[in-house]
Amino acid sequence: MVAAKPSNAPLIELVNCSLIFEAHRALDEVSFALRKGERWALIGANGSGKTMLLKMLRGEMWPTPTGRQRRTSSLAKEQIAYVGPERQDKYVRYDWNLTVTQVVTTGLFDEDIPLTQPTHAQRERVARVLRRFGLWGLRQRRILTLSYGQRRLTLVARLFAGNAPVLLLDEVFNGLDVRAKEKLKRALEQPRGGHDWVITSHRPKELPKNVTHVAHIEQGRIVSAGPVGHEQKISHDRKERQAKARALVAAKPRKKPPSTPLFIIRNADIYRDYRPVIRNLDWTLARGENWAILGANGSGKSSLLNVIYGDLHPALGGTIERHGVPRGTHIAAWKHRVGWVSPELQADHFLVTSIEEIVISGRYSSVGLNDAPSAADRKAAARWLKFFNIEHLRGRGPRQVSYGQMRLALFARALINDPELLLLDEPCTGLDGDVRATVLGFIEQLAERGTQIVMAVHDPEDIVPAVKHVLRIHRGGKVQLVDID
Repeated sequence: MVAAKPSNAPLIELVNCSLIFEAHRALDEVSFALRKGERWALIGANGSGKTMLLKMLRGEMWPTPTGRQRRTSSLAKEQIAYVGPERQDKYVRYDWNLTVTQVVTTGLFDEDIPLTQPTHAQRERVARVLRRFGLWGLRQRRILTLSYGQRRLTLVARLFAGNAPVLLLDEVFNGLDVRAKEKLKRALEQPRGGHDWVITSHRPKELPKNVTHVAHIEQGRIVSAGPVGHEQKISHDRKERQAKARALVAAKPRKKPPSTPLFIIRNADIYRDYRPVIRNLDWTLARGENWAILGANGSGKSSLLNVIYGDLHPALGGTIERHGVPRGTHIAAWKHRVGWVSPELQADHFLVTSIEEIVISGRYSSVGLNDAPSAADRKAAARWLKFFNIEHLRGRGPRQVSYGQMRLALFARALINDPELLLLDEPCTGLDGDVRATVLGFIEQLAERGTQIVMAVHDPEDIVPAVKHVLRIHRGGKVQLVDID
């Protein structure tokens, strides 16, 4: 007769597990155990190894053989559910343009695409989950037509559609508006079926109240782990980074703004995938002004930024006039003057050869390069790679760096031409606390030196002080323009 396992036996356990890529240790002799009733917050800086650790816990990656490693689990892979930015980007990479209902249904069977026909009871379960997360009205929409936040919420619903007792949540709150975050927090704080989970987050205030344990990971090693309240080591290099930001920006003379507005939008209706998102927009960006764009998931914030950038156009009857870009001018002349950062741009670069190439592509407003980079290209890229402290990543591909490190590469790409306008769509998504503070400080410094900022955000903490004007998109596409006191 086989003896029963003790009640405190780990559901998943890693012992002395490393993950080595071409001499780079993404994980270094990690030991970690998840037991029944535990809910872990995994804290670490960009590139510290959080995502790799979650993937190893699920069994998507296996430890590099060292003779010391051991991974054991009493659960099958399909009993460990995972959601994170990389899974979300897969729908873009492989053009899996499924309906919201189809995506959520695949969570029942741990499938990427629909392969199994659900029963009537399973369809009812999916319907309940869709309603629970406020997705019922989007159930027939295709996932690639949704906003970034709506896609994230769809994958959250997919997670809860299944019966996995363990959830691995990688920066799961990124891109969600306030209401969606509260729905997810309630689901984790009072989970049906009593889930155990591991969650990563760069914003402590987002963590559910019922976290039982905290682990800190630095440079691929768990430096502390224990129950909530256990003394933990946290590294800070914010002051040094902020000093670099001030020095880099201060080296450039302040630009004297001309009197002509940078752009004027008149009588614009904006559609995305044949759906109206903004109605009757009249908006002028005067010189020296910095704006925040606010609105719920799917309200049209990203679409508006795409109109400004030139990848989307107002419907017939609406116009956008850009200073210095007369009618008939190729849009590339405008894009050369504009820096652009967005989550969708991050997904678009998944096939690019290297981080350096991504940064250089900002000189040409392209995805990838048509020609070999010149010495001037490499010099310009090196300046910003060094500033964002990612020069050691220049030769790696997008899938060989963390999500936050990739976001820093996109910032470097956006700034390589010293733009006069910086368009930022959820700019702090994926950035750890120290880097986020540094980046926001740097954006503020840029604004003070004359670069104009238009930023779409969900979290008011991400609005820099230089922003004095808000464009708020309400339900039905109505727009309200207000000043910040």
